[in-house]
Amino acid sequence: MKKYLFIILGTLLLVPAMAQSLLTPEQLAKREKRKNLTVKEWNTDAKSKTRWLDHVKVYDDQGRCIEEIEYASYGQRSRVTSKYDDVTGKVVEEVEYNDRNRPVRIRKYEWNEDGTKAKQYNYLPNGKLYSVKVFEYIFSDK
Repeated sequence: MKKYLFIILGTLLLVPAMAQSLLTPEQLAKREKRKNLTVKEWNTDAKSKTRWLDHVKVYDDQGRCIEEIEYASYGQRSRVTSKYDDVTGKVVEEVEYNDRNRPVRIRKYEWNEDGTKAKQYNYLPNGKLYSVKVFEYIFSDK
């Protein structure tokens, strides 16, 4: 029993390290700078000097964008939240919200072994699948 507990605990400790090892040094450096960061983008009208909030991006403790909010003159235009796979670090689900903060679309992703997107499943807020996008990668020999 102790042997299995040791294996399980060891695996749980290695999962975050394995996810980090899948990233390039540049990606790791970029994520390190974004840990627990919130970025606000402001616009200013040239004539009236009126200032308004345009975008907000929120990053988690691993430097991954977990929320992006777009604003209009009347307030929030849209909001997208993202969830990531603990092993690969890739986004596995995005939920898009409208200006009233109600879900309007759910996207779930499958990834190829080389790190490229394989499929995107698009769901309605009630969970009904309404489309599937398949990604095809074609390299030319020019």
